[in-house]
Amino acid sequence: MKTVLEETTITYEIKKSKFIAYLIPISQFKGFQDKLREEHPKSRHVVYALRYLNEFEQIVENSSDDGEPKGSSAPPALNVLRGEDMINVAVLIVRYFGGVKLGIGGLVRAYGTSVKEVIAKSNIVLYEKMLKYSFSTTYSQVQRTEYLLKKFDILQIEREFLGDGVAWKIESTEEKLERFKGDM
Repeated sequence: MKTVLEETTITYEIKKSKFIAYLIPISQFKGFQDKLREEHPKSRHVVYALRYLNEFEQIVENSSDDGEPKGSSAPPALNVLRGEDMINVAVLIVRYFGGVKLGIGGLVRAYGTSVKEVIAKSNIVLYEKMLKYSFSTTYSQVQRTEYLLKKFDILQIEREFLGDGVAWKIESTEEKLERFKGDM
């Protein structure tokens, strides 16, 4: 599976209709559609499709045609996300009507093409499941622990200095966590 870490935008134009596609990490989805409506008050539609893994490692999918003819916009966008094996992402497409009706087939092709183009332009990375790990150390082990965390490129770190030691909470891939635990 693949994902993205930052937003990417493209503009696709066909028969004077403009499709502006945004591919974002799922963590940025909440409120993004409203933000796009504010930024593009004259647009006719803000269609979206998303795929993410829930806490049970099941793929959850959702989409909205946002007033376009049923099945003409969101399903093609979602199908492209599926076909590209994208996860933990959302794609939102702002449409400006150009005065020429595209028909159902034209809309399907336009929305699908805009999603393909934004994925092609994006910085795609392989999805790696992140695991959480908690542990404690003494004060004298803090410097070595920090060294090992840096060595294994573990960046999600919380630590709390307690009276008798340090409580750590880290998040990383399974591979990095196993290597870290092996060196501790």
